[in-house]
Amino acid sequence: MKRSNAVRFAAVAAAGVLALTACDSAAEEGGEGGGEESASELQVGLAYDVGGRGDRSFNDSAYRGLSQAAEELGVETTDFEPSDGEADSAKEQRLATMAEEGFDVVIAVGFAYAEPLETVAAEYPDVHFAIVDSEIEGLDNVTSLVFAEEQASFLAGAAAALTTEEDHVGFVGGVETPLIHKFEAGYVAGAKHVTEDIDVEVDYLSQPPDMSGFSDPAKGRELAQAQYDRGADVIYHAAGASGNGVLEAAVSNDFTFIGVDSDQYENAEENQKPHVLTSAIKQVDVAVFELIKSATEGEVEGGIQRFELADGGVDYTQSNEEAISPIQDQLEEIKQQIIDGEIEVPTEP
Repeated sequence: MKRSNAVRFAAVAAAGVLALTACDSAAEEGGEGGGEESASELQVGLAYDVGGRGDRSFNDSAYRGLSQAAEELGVETTDFEPSDGEADSAKEQRLATMAEEGFDVVIAVGFAYAEPLETVAAEYPDVHFAIVDSEIEGLDNVTSLVFAEEQASFLAGAAAALTTEEDHVGFVGGVETPLIHKFEAGYVAGAKHVTEDIDVEVDYLSQPPDMSGFSDPAKGRELAQAQYDRGADVIYHAAGASGNGVLEAAVSNDFTFIGVDSDQYENAEENQKPHVLTSAIKQVDVAVFELIKSATEGEVEGGIQRFELADGGVDYTQSNEEAISPIQDQLEEIKQQIIDGEIEVPTEP
């Protein structure tokens, strides 16, 4: 494998750190496969975004896909946590060390890995890399897994407008980036599609390069409380682990919560479930599992893979049947209009 001395040095120097930050993953249990021994001897490493495993949202969705691969395909998998406030150099070292230590597939969760992954992937052409939520072109050994977040968010906005009693709803974003702008744009457009003059509160927890907005539940709760105090009675978040604070505020103040990325009704506490109307999900778990499966079959391809409403890559959840059933017919009609191209969903506010 061709690699620069600088990258190789960084990889070797980081090996000890990597060992200390690896999670007790499904990989270690699932490496023995689900029942029958797999022909695959693939080693897969997955690096989490800010907030790490346990966010009940974005990272946990990736973890479900990794766990499924370990259990059903018999691949050896290991997952790695980020450090709070880490620099790009730490991400680059993490990815390079996985490649140096013999991982066949390295998956980076989150757009913050874009530049580090592009650098490392060029140095390790025999390793296949994948990144969630960022488009990287020009490298045959990189697969970009990207989603139409704005489409699912449009449905979340429509659901909010159909259930608010005050014609006043809110959006809490983690970090104000182009990606999270897609969530905001879809949500606001969906709400206004239903009620043109609805009030939509929009707030962000942090600004780049500060990524703490994805891992600060206390601040998420504070911001949601402020929106509620201003009149919002339905609040949607795209804030990773910080969304857990938004849900806490919903329970304390008895307003409606809309989750993101994972089905946050399913992973909520029992006292929280009645407050969860729906979640705008993207099937990161399915994308991760299918990528690993393709690798076991020797068919993994580089390039950009897009997941939309039309192929089930994004959607809204219906787990809280009592809450969602009164508006489900309207949401399904809007969903079909998006799929058919009758509704064009914006990607920028």
